[in-house]
Amino acid sequence: MSELPPPASADTSGPSAGKAAHHHGNLRPALIEAGLGILIEEGLDKLTLRRCAARAGVSHAAPAHHFDGVAGLRAAIAQEGFRIFRNYMLDARNNAGADPHARLRAICRGYIYFAVDFPDLFELMFNNKVIKDVTSLPAQPDTANGYDVLKDSCAPFVAPGTDPVVVESQVWSLVHGFGSLMQTGRFGGLSPDDPCGPLFAPVMALLDQLPVYRDPQSGA
Repeated sequence: MSELPPPASADTSGPSAGKAAHHHGNLRPALIEAGLGILIEEGLDKLTLRRCAARAGVSHAAPAHHFDGVAGLRAAIAQEGFRIFRNYMLDARNNAGADPHARLRAICRGYIYFAVDFPDLFELMFNNKVIKDVTSLPAQPDTANGYDVLKDSCAPFVAPGTDPVVVESQVWSLVHGFGSLMQTGRFGGLSPDDPCGPLFAPVMALLDQLPVYRDPQSGA
């Protein structure tokens, strides 16, 4: 499993990091980090406000000042999950070169790597109720959920005068469906040497059939 990145707003540098920082405005990110740890190590059923408080080293009443019950905590964790998820796709794409098809396959690979590394977080993030709760949180930039990476990667395949959502939905449906089926064990066991499984390449080969309408490097 990949090492879990710290929450975006957490200060993990210097001797003041940790419990002492909880008294200086950093309790919320500390609780989110604790919740992520519980979710990843023990599963969604073990994720409670009380357990997060204990893991963060604060009183069991402290989370109530930052979250509207366990639903609010889950939404905040999902929001942080989307940040990590986006970075997975970006990292994969940044190593894919300039070819539009290679870049598109790369973000799909990053998508699946995330689902494999954080299965419970992946399930939480795409829960319909949790998604609605995430949208009720304070406004986030357009880059908050990773859709911008999908949109940019699909742009070369959008025919002039057509709705880009069509291609974006085709790609998203393919990769998310593949990831969801992997979560059920539909494709058998996973190998550390091949996290996406043997069917990933032939299934994602469908994306190679998408015609390229513009060069993403030139913007034309």
